[in-house]
Amino acid sequence: MKLKLALGLLVLLLGYLLFWPTRYAPGAWGPPPDVPLELNDRLKTAELFHGELPGPEAIAFDAQGRIVTGLRDGRLVRVEHDGGVETLASRSGGRILGLKYGPDARLWLCDAYLGLGVLNGDGGIETLFADAGFADDLDFGDDGSVYFTDASLRNDVAHAVDDLIEHQTTGRLLRWKDGVTTLVSDGFSFANGVAFGTSRDWLVMTETGTYKLWKVHVPSGRREVFADSLPGFPDNVTFSPERKVFWVALGSPRNTLVERLAGAPFLREAIFRLPKAVQPAPVKHSTVLAFDESGKQVENLQWKDPATYSPIASVIERDGALYMGSYLVGGYWRYALR
Repeated sequence: MKLKLALGLLVLLLGYLLFWPTRYAPGAWGPPPDVPLELNDRLKTAELFHGELPGPEAIAFDAQGRIVTGLRDGRLVRVEHDGGVETLASRSGGRILGLKYGPDARLWLCDAYLGLGVLNGDGGIETLFADAGFADDLDFGDDGSVYFTDASLRNDVAHAVDDLIEHQTTGRLLRWKDGVTTLVSDGFSFANGVAFGTSRDWLVMTETGTYKLWKVHVPSGRREVFADSLPGFPDNVTFSPERKVFWVALGSPRNTLVERLAGAPFLREAIFRLPKAVQPAPVKHSTVLAFDESGKQVENLQWKDPATYSPIASVIERDGALYMGSYLVGGYWRYALR
């Protein structure tokens, strides 16, 4: 009797895992070869600042060299030179992910829920394009245009990891100019960071779901692989004019289970039926890479440890140091370059 009951429960459990309807529709794909990095602990010497700030995803510096960042609680804040923190704006229901000062000296931002916007002089944020599914990051063309990513049309920021597991290709690169938004390129699995280098004829865009960096020519949208087979999920990218390199934050190493099921979307859908506590999650492994303008990797900074600052979502160079932000961890990290 007990055996029959146990078998019956097992059949019910398997039926639930394999056939219970979900809103997800995983796509089949083929992961590129995994080219592991040589491990190091160079980031072990990085220092944490303002741990009370929740999830400072991206970091920018204003004209006075002060840090400006968007937080998980919807605030846009500035860190003063004396260590004080001033709130510049607060967005109810918003989550600022990407932000940069434009050629017009104004702060432009991507809000995952509210779209592309700009900070006004009175502390308000004007929304310029609200029809993005998941506005993520931005940079500026040389003609007054703003290029920005729309990570996914299927999943919002609260389901970003789900989007990577699902692996649909609804991510887009968009261009805004004079109130008009146009499509530059699409078909990406989580379109993420974007940065121009020395030339304004092309930009680098991270495609998180395929471990890839794209070189996208603008405004045509023609694209070619800039760097491929990264050992983890690339998040934001920034350009260092001093070193002429693109700094790329890897949020987490690749997930073996998800990759093994890449060609079996039916089985991968079963992951979404599992409790969140046992679904794939980011691993505590901090990694920052740098690529020169030809796409060659020239820097490899890591620290794999339970105490590390991870996941790193962004990295930006300033005055001989790297400043790193996270969508999950409190505070920001500073690493002195040697």
